[in-house]
Amino acid sequence: MDLASGWIWLFDEETRRFYLAASWQLPPYLQEPVQMTGSNCWCFESFLDGDFVSQNVDVIECSRLRKAERAGEAALTAGMKYHASVGLRSGSRLLGIMNLSGPHWRALDENDLGVLSTLGAHVGMAVDRAQLGERAARLVRTEERTRLARDIHDTLAQDLTAIALQLEGALRHLPSGDARVRVEKALAVTRDALEDARESVLTLRSDPLGGKPLASALAALARAFTSETGIIATFADRGVSALPHPAEVALYRIGSEALANVRRHAAARRVELSLAQAEGAVVLAIEDDGIGIAPEASGDPASAAYAGPAAGRYGVIGMRERAAALGGTLAIGPRAAGGSRVEARIPIES
Repeated sequence: MDLASGWIWLFDEETRRFYLAASWQLPPYLQEPVQMTGSNCWCFESFLDGDFVSQNVDVIECSRLRKAERAGEAALTAGMKYHASVGLRSGSRLLGIMNLSGPHWRALDENDLGVLSTLGAHVGMAVDRAQLGERAARLVRTEERTRLARDIHDTLAQDLTAIALQLEGALRHLPSGDARVRVEKALAVTRDALEDARESVLTLRSDPLGGKPLASALAALARAFTSETGIIATFADRGVSALPHPAEVALYRIGSEALANVRRHAAARRVELSLAQAEGAVVLAIEDDGIGIAPEASGDPASAAYAGPAAGRYGVIGMRERAAALGGTLAIGPRAAGGSRVEARIPIES
């Protein structure tokens, strides 16, 4: 079909927003992140209204191209006047939109649109399978966390409460002496254990990861970041085994803060999050292709921050503290290919 440019929007049912999942050879104007956020356009509105059909969309209907025309920047669209919008479907469900355009920016005929619609159905089924697997894993995890919270509350916490009441009753009848000291210590230990049990229940029920495994939560974080900023964020899971929940929460918070720094300071077009396991530790890396970092006067890259803010900014301090609380480290430095790299390393038991 002599097509040269393409981009795919997928719809995130959790946030009810679109994010740019993939793109190829976009013209300069559409490469600007601000032009490719998940903000509404004709395609999105038609999708949400339930009346989307595969068709040609011209420069007048496409709000992103129309902005270039109105701003006198049509040259930056490389002459793009049309794109074909094709629904990505799985059965009757619409999962996203594939937009395509060719070097002569011609409108595609009905046969071409029909072929692309068939392709869109195949892509849609693949996306749907991946999403179903993710939802199934999340459901199992959520059910397990709920069961654990209920068991701790109904058994351990109740038993500890009963023990504390018995010890308190015994103290009222004990004179001063060694026996009383021992019972007082036992009561203090019981109360501390009861408080720990209650905190565990609260942690299990109020999960910042939304019941997702860490990998799924980071992937969702990347999708939301792409939708909000237009900066392409990807996530790579390199085979990390199950982690203690405090470690998952810490790494998720570090990833979230690192992305916030990319948004505020890096002027990046792309950012990649990766989660890997190596040498007795789990490593979360966030790499962007932005303007890089400004080393501190000491010249230590690990003490550097993104160009503009100082390393002592609260966000960076918070990331370091979260890693240190689990015996880990945080390093912020330049990326070999340009831009910045944030690396959180948390030790794990082998």
